[in-house]
Amino acid sequence: MSLSWFGAMESDFRVAWEDGERVFYRSRQKRAGEPAVLLVLPRAEHPTPLVLERFAHEFALKEQLSSAWAARPLELVREHGHVMLVLEDAGGRPLEELLGAPIEIGRFLPLAISIAATLAKMHERRLVHKDINPANILVHELTGEVRLSGFGMATRLLRERRSSTPPEIIAGTLAYMAPEQTGRMNRSIDSRTDLYALGITFYRMLTGSLPFSAADPMEWVHCHIAKQPIAPGELLKTIPAPISSLVMRLLAKNAEERYQTAAGIESDLRHCLLEWRARGGIDHFQLGERDTPDRLVVPEKLYGRAKEVAALIAAFDRILDGCQAELVLVSGYSGVGKSAVVNELQKALAPSRALFATGKFDQYERAIPYSTLAKAFQDLIRPLLGKPDAELRVWRDAFGEALGLNGQIMIDLVPELKLIIGEQPAITDLSPQEARQRFQGVLRRFIRAFARAEHPLVLFFDDLQWVDAATLDVLESLLTERDLQNLLLIGAYRSNEIARAHPLMRKVEAIRNAGAVISEIPLVPLTHKDLRRLVADALHCKPAEAVTLTQIIYDRTLGNPFFVIQLLTQLAEEQLIQPDGRGTSWRLNVDRIRAKPHSDNVVHGCQAEAVAKQHPGPVEAACLHGQSGPHEDVANRLWWPARRT
Repeated sequence: MSLSWFGAMESDFRVAWEDGERVFYRSRQKRAGEPAVLLVLPRAEHPTPLVLERFAHEFALKEQLSSAWAARPLELVREHGHVMLVLEDAGGRPLEELLGAPIEIGRFLPLAISIAATLAKMHERRLVHKDINPANILVHELTGEVRLSGFGMATRLLRERRSSTPPEIIAGTLAYMAPEQTGRMNRSIDSRTDLYALGITFYRMLTGSLPFSAADPMEWVHCHIAKQPIAPGELLKTIPAPISSLVMRLLAKNAEERYQTAAGIESDLRHCLLEWRARGGIDHFQLGERDTPDRLVVPEKLYGRAKEVAALIAAFDRILDGCQAELVLVSGYSGVGKSAVVNELQKALAPSRALFATGKFDQYERAIPYSTLAKAFQDLIRPLLGKPDAELRVWRDAFGEALGLNGQIMIDLVPELKLIIGEQPAITDLSPQEARQRFQGVLRRFIRAFARAEHPLVLFFDDLQWVDAATLDVLESLLTERDLQNLLLIGAYRSNEIARAHPLMRKVEAIRNAGAVISEIPLVPLTHKDLRRLVADALHCKPAEAVTLTQIIYDRTLGNPFFVIQLLTQLAEEQLIQPDGRGTSWRLNVDRIRAKPHSDNVVHGCQAEAVAKQHPGPVEAACLHGQSGPHEDVANRLWWPARRT
């Protein structure tokens, strides 16, 4: 049967539509007894491996997709180097083909309800689409039925962390991409990512245009992260205020401020449709009253960290102004959220087109000098390999000017660099001290090629308590030679594992004495007030209604964010926190939560000691007395299974 599809395609099928990567063929005439199908082929004659992977991934989801709401795959055909996806055909065509002029409200609402309901059914299967846009929404004009297509990037993960990828190669459709999908929001991708894309789609349906326009991928990223769109109701006065507000709620930058469920959107749209049909207007009403998720979602926004994030942004602003390279040290106990605070800076980087790279020190690699530096530079080099030839040539020239005859030194550190600058002459042997000085000079010039006014550079090094001595010398060179600008170095370390005699502390003191700019941001656990806000947001209730659970969680975690999140997740998994029967709020089994054995406490035998010492940090610091080890190990020692694998 597979071979017959290619054979019959030219005579029995016609091109129905095409999008950026795919061409859809529909049968010219339905044959009796045979299912209607769509044949989907890559648009390019020689598709990239990524396109082929998406075809295979979509077919692999076959059993997860329902014919009721998806163009379900039937076959994945491979023949003579070509690939084809065979889909069920329910007769719809892309919403993209129906768009142009603004859709009037009486037509928009039924269609929007069908789209939201279809999305809700997909999310019930715990699928996140990640590429909702009018090209992937199939509408049957006679029946009004809606089905989704384009599942090549869909995921079954409830939450998926996206790394900071160059905007040119971000998976998805940039015009419809949620801020967190860009990898520059310090947030995970989940079902609410699809809801942002739905908001862009609704905006275009209502106004005939996108909420943003951009000339290049980086500008699209900036729009989604930082720019506020004009409300649809301000563009067209015929759009009722509640519908305009609904769309703007979907377009919130933070997922916690959007609708939380497609079912909640559908409910509000149905309310609008009833009013519109009854009297041709829609009065203001409270949006989202039936928008409670069916599972607990712990908010990812930061609580009680506004001052610390502002200090990081201020440091970045200084290097934007061309000030000398600066070091910011972020300290605190394991689990207090150091990396989360630093990654919050990424939102501020997009407008300046700043580059961001990170490396994490490992206690088992301390004997390998520069290994973490190499990882950070790989973050910078690898995205360049996918640049167009003209842009890559600019980087090649910049590296050539910076490195001169010493290019092999950097290739030895970052082998991928050879793909850009090619073969390099051998390095002259020098004495160890001279070789070290040469390496530091070459490294500074290499970094200067990245750290420029047109694209400043931020390097983040985590777990500095395990830094190797050679890298400490490099950091001293970068900060004290005073020939670097537009460079911000950020280091995070566990303050409970570092004493004044630690090599890091001695080096920091030497760098400071040499006149370098160093600022420090200590992090402490969440206050009771901040924790109450977090719990209230997780339960979608008022802070006053979260007092009891907040106190229980605070007693067991002392406000350590890592343990707070783990504890909330555990309570939900054990159904001690669960939705009420109406789907409008959460029900707590307070007695059972309180009755959990004492050994379930994060505090577990250390609370009295920590309180007695009046230490501002979380309890594991008082328990460990400077011992090293990942915070996951700390959790396993102090708390009931802190992680389920």
